[in-house]
Amino acid sequence: MANRRAVVTGASSGIGAAAVRALRQSGWDVVGVARRADRLERLAAETGASVFAADLTSQADVDALAAHLAQSGDLHALVHVAGGARGADRVEDGDPADWTWMYEVNVLSAQRLVSALLPQLRSSIREGAGHADTLFVTSTAAQTAYPGGSGYNAAKAGESMLVNALRQELNGEPIRVVEIAPGLVHTEEFSLNRLGSKEAADRVYADVEAPLVAADVADVIAYALNAPGHVNLDLVTMRPVAQSAQHLLARGPLTPRG
Repeated sequence: MANRRAVVTGASSGIGAAAVRALRQSGWDVVGVARRADRLERLAAETGASVFAADLTSQADVDALAAHLAQSGDLHALVHVAGGARGADRVEDGDPADWTWMYEVNVLSAQRLVSALLPQLRSSIREGAGHADTLFVTSTAAQTAYPGGSGYNAAKAGESMLVNALRQELNGEPIRVVEIAPGLVHTEEFSLNRLGSKEAADRVYADVEAPLVAADVADVIAYALNAPGHVNLDLVTMRPVAQSAQHLLARGPLTPRG
């Protein structure tokens, strides 16, 4: 039987790129998707993955991606990592344009991909794959609100509800629906894009012992997809040990008391 094939969004950096690496290392064929074609090409050269440049807020681009995937082989898994946060304003000070962007990239992109790619996942099952996978990387921001996070809280909670509804809608089909919700993850771009400066981004992670990194989340993604087909990880919430809750982050060395 040929290798299983996954499409991974957000593949130009961070968790998405790490997921491409982890899946390739465990034997998957992978199509990495992101807007930045130059970064995708470097990832392809490094990993042997295929790549496709697309803006997932564009229906035309999603349609083009679906056509490319249909023409190039069977599809067994959708791994949706693309998303993001913009700004850290209070509700009263929020910019509706930022909120609209966050809803587009976190929620509507997920809906577009599910609508476009479910037929291909079902087709692979009919052709003998046994099962298919949809996996979404959300955030602990979907679970707990915090001051300055309202726009991102709302967007990620919306994506999480989409995932929960999808799992129920697909009941009776051999299609797993997995949600991975990371807490603090130190990547090169997330906080920089959100806050707009390296100094502000560096303060997020300052003095935190061993925050999660992209490869940690990618390991869980690969585990979920490589688990036996009857095992569904509905929701995995993962944080660094230094972050006991969304609002409780230890800065400085982790040491035993007493």
